[in-house]
Amino acid sequence: MSAESVNGSTVNGRVLIVAGSDSGGGAGIQADIKAVSALGAYAMTAIAALTAQNTTGVYGVVPVDPAFVALQMKLVLEDIGADAVKIGMLANAPVIEAVAAEYEARAVNVPLVLDPVMIAKSGHHLLDPDAVLTLRRRLLPLAEVVTPNLPEAEALTDLPIRDLDDMRRAAELMLSFGPKSVLLKGGHLEDDTLYDLLLTEEGETVFEGRRVHTPHTHGTGCTLSSAIAAGLAQGLNPRDAVARARRYVETAILTAPGLGHGHGPLNHLHTVREFS
Repeated sequence: MSAESVNGSTVNGRVLIVAGSDSGGGAGIQADIKAVSALGAYAMTAIAALTAQNTTGVYGVVPVDPAFVALQMKLVLEDIGADAVKIGMLANAPVIEAVAAEYEARAVNVPLVLDPVMIAKSGHHLLDPDAVLTLRRRLLPLAEVVTPNLPEAEALTDLPIRDLDDMRRAAELMLSFGPKSVLLKGGHLEDDTLYDLLLTEEGETVFEGRRVHTPHTHGTGCTLSSAIAAGLAQGLNPRDAVARARRYVETAILTAPGLGHGHGPLNHLHTVREFS
């Protein structure tokens, strides 16, 4: 953990985010930067893909050259360093390979939060289907915490997930792929009671909540994983980092600004107070 004084304020923890850009500002790199900053850590980025999107959908994706993604990571890690790394949308297998290699070369002892982004809320594929096995093979074994939603977990495990028992089975299988812990998010289940399941080698924690009936949930997964990464960078253990991140995201949903004509963004900056 690193705390640096900047003009009298403290920046607590450095988080390198490797993910795609969201032109609408609600998900991806933009949401990641907001979440990490709102929780008092310092956000750095390596942009792995560009997207043209807004609250109604994703209308184009341009992957960044794998070598250039790796160069962004290298320069940031050599100069500023990191106390946690968050990985989100990587688009294709060559980018996954480049990111994994750079992480292993320069940050292998830094806690890694992997959000295996595959499909946008609009249904647009954000990861090539043939790259799922590469993601599982190259990045899951490196992760401190992997944070799939239910469709992503089904793609990674080939198991159907319809209830909490199914979630347990899928999380156990994913844990066998090598990550230290799995946070399986249950938001895609249909009940009003929601369960997020955190499974580690020491056991499980079930986080229970109530569904918020709102369309303004764009970027929830990106935001949660980045909030977890901020907590790890600040020295929290995975369970406490997840618990704090869930509280942060819940308030961000409840106070969402209601922007756009589709799935609107969260209120990432609810922790920030206006200057007098």
